[in-house]
Amino acid sequence: MYALVAGRTREIGTLRALGFSKVSILTAFVVESTFLAVVGGALGCLLALPANGMTAAAMGGNFSEIGFAFRIGGTSLAAGMGLAVLMGVAGGVLPAFRAARMPITSALRDA
Repeated sequence: MYALVAGRTREIGTLRALGFSKVSILTAFVVESTFLAVVGGALGCLLALPANGMTAAAMGGNFSEIGFAFRIGGTSLAAGMGLAVLMGVAGGVLPAFRAARMPITSALRDA
């Protein structure tokens, strides 16, 4: 998200010059970050579904075998999506603050 903010300084400066408030720019970047995280979380959940019911085994250090089965239920999918949303918000807040605090003149000049 920091690279995204750095690459869009002219856009941020233009929005600020048009009258958008700092809060609306902050909200836009946090919403974008959260949306990207939700898409990534959904894709991760879809890719994990074929592993449901698979069994695997691992050999221990004393020649004992440990077997386990993957069980992917609604609770684990919901927890995964919840963590994805949390990471999206947490990863988008600081770059969004940087974008919102950017002065109009320097944003338009730097780009």
